[in-house]
Amino acid sequence: MGHGHGHSHALNDEPASQRVRTLLMWLLVPLALATLVGAALLYPFGHEQKTGAEVGLHQTPVEAVVTGVQANCGEKCVAVTVRMTDGEASGQSVTIPNIDGPGAPKFQVGDEVVLSYAGSQPQAAESYQIVDFQRGWSLVVLALLFAGAVLLLGRWQGLAALGALLLSFLVLVLFIMPSILAGKDPLMVAVVGAGLIMFVALYLTHGVTARTSTAVLGTLVSLALIGVLGAMFSAFAKLTGLDEDTTNLVTVLGTDIDTRGLLLAGTLIGALGVLDDVTVTQTSAVWELRRANEKLTWRELFAAGSRIGRDHMSSVVNTLVMAYAGAALPLLLAISLAGRSMGEILTSQQIASEIVRTLVGSIGLVAAVPVTTALAALVAVRQEATPAETPEPEPEPEPAAKTVKRAVRPARPRPTRFEGDLYTGYDPDKGPWERPSRPAARRAASGRPAPPARRRSSGSP
Repeated sequence: MGHGHGHSHALNDEPASQRVRTLLMWLLVPLALATLVGAALLYPFGHEQKTGAEVGLHQTPVEAVVTGVQANCGEKCVAVTVRMTDGEASGQSVTIPNIDGPGAPKFQVGDEVVLSYAGSQPQAAESYQIVDFQRGWSLVVLALLFAGAVLLLGRWQGLAALGALLLSFLVLVLFIMPSILAGKDPLMVAVVGAGLIMFVALYLTHGVTARTSTAVLGTLVSLALIGVLGAMFSAFAKLTGLDEDTTNLVTVLGTDIDTRGLLLAGTLIGALGVLDDVTVTQTSAVWELRRANEKLTWRELFAAGSRIGRDHMSSVVNTLVMAYAGAALPLLLAISLAGRSMGEILTSQQIASEIVRTLVGSIGLVAAVPVTTALAALVAVRQEATPAETPEPEPEPEPAAKTVKRAVRPARPRPTRFEGDLYTGYDPDKGPWERPSRPAARRAASGRPAPPARRRSSGSP
């Protein structure tokens, strides 16, 4: 993208200059190829993952509708009658006892629930247990509201953002999860998967431009830093990554899985969304500074962009810390009830894992500001200055013949006409008019002819 002088809009022109395209190609093409090769090597081609009863999980979900609730089945017990809408006993009703008390779910007639079927006797109530509510329609309505809000504000760019979100979800479900379940290294899978998500999301949302490519470079460098620091401090802190959920997963799979790598994979994927925000914002800030003043050097662009990034950095770090703290809140409450000291709580396996995940991700976010700002300034100053074409001035029209405009004077009021002698006047109330005794002398002095004598009618007063 070239830039112009003065009020030119050449900075908006695409594509970028040849120097910028060459520089970005040498930086990005090897990384993009490495991501594609890594995805091809890590994808479990031909692997069929066992599920359900094949891995020892004999509980089968069954959908049902609550048709009756009775609260007299015993102390802290409520009997819930449900009619199954699928499964081997579809259309039949069973009554299942449930716990009633603080924190227990409340059931009403018409609630759609999910039963867990043990797979032994489909007609027996003992084979079923109410485990959850059906939430399909409520989530669909919320998703439609979210999509409508994004489209209303973002319009076409909002549509691109929704497409990028969908593709990111597909990468997570169709690549990252199958590869980890197939026994691939979770950290390597997360690095490659994060690279795929980043390329797809940024280029689809913001377009294939030099600005987007710079943000991609900054995100890749920050992800690499997070991966290296996470691996180092997980080893130093002797974190195993084993918690209740991970232990259950290892037990079900029956195969070895790198639980520490699984912890780091979650760190990378969790920080990716916030990293995109930081790198895109910093790149846009540097581009706008360059547009405002094309004479800024690399050092000046970097300094100005860094000042902008400091404010953004503080809020983003707080966002990441609060996100992890909110996710671990039930765990914090449970551990605090054990009567352990704060130091013991913070250094326990589960809490220490969250601390390492939070701090490593935050370091990556902090580093993303100077790294992305430096890359953006490096690319921006190498854009060719192509001033916009200035249109030739139109010849001025020849001046027309000057016309003298006379000021229009306001019309004077006509004087009232006097009847009678101009010197003495005439008042009809004084009687008949008589000529003055020496009118000739006055007329001679003024040089005016004598006015004709006027006579009044005899009927005048």
